Amino acid sequence: MKSKIAMLSVLLLVTLQTSAQVKNYPPANVSFDDFKGLVAKVETHRANRLVDLDTFLTMSKRPGVIILDTRSAFRYERIHVEGAKHLSFTDFTQDNLRNVIPSVDTTVLIYCNNNFAGNQTHFASKIAFPQPRDSVSVQFAAQEKPIMMALNIPTYINLYGYGYRNVYELDELVNVNDPRITFEGSTVNDKP
Repeated sequence: MKSKIAMLSVLLLVTLQTSAQVKNYPPANVSFDDFKGLVAKVETHRANRLVDLDTFLTMSKRPGVIILDTRSAFRYERIHVEGAKHLSFTDFTQDNLRNVIPSVDTTVLIYCNNNFAGNQTHFASKIAFPQPRDSVSVQFAAQEKPIMMALNIPTYINLYGYGYRNVYELDELVNVNDPRITFEGSTVNDKP
């Protein structure tokens, strides 16, 4: 019994010492309020910068214009709009953006998976479908609208936040077989 008490005392002492060594870190560099404020500013700005495919393609031919693909490197390497530059959304920093987009005044065209139909292998749509939790919910889930989770919106918001105001977004669901658009990448000649 004495050995159990001694063992518990040692365990308690080690626990107390370990607790004393735990650091209290400052809050993370995350601000939902900053993000909400940015979204409010971007909403009106973005509404005037949604373009159809013909406008997107015409703009892409102008000198200095950049088509930016922010999907994963894996997806980009497999297939992307011809001439697009790549920077994964997860790698957005001021320096990384500056390396791809020379000036905040540069015209930037963006697109994502949700802009292309006809190839769910390489342009899988980002859509969240309602998830019923019980048998009663199943009936209602079929009537709920899915949530579009396109990468375009966070890309636009973040570019704006980093100071890029000359951004335009493809606003159509384009069939990958549309002869007006050309793709490049390792799978371009593969069948979907």
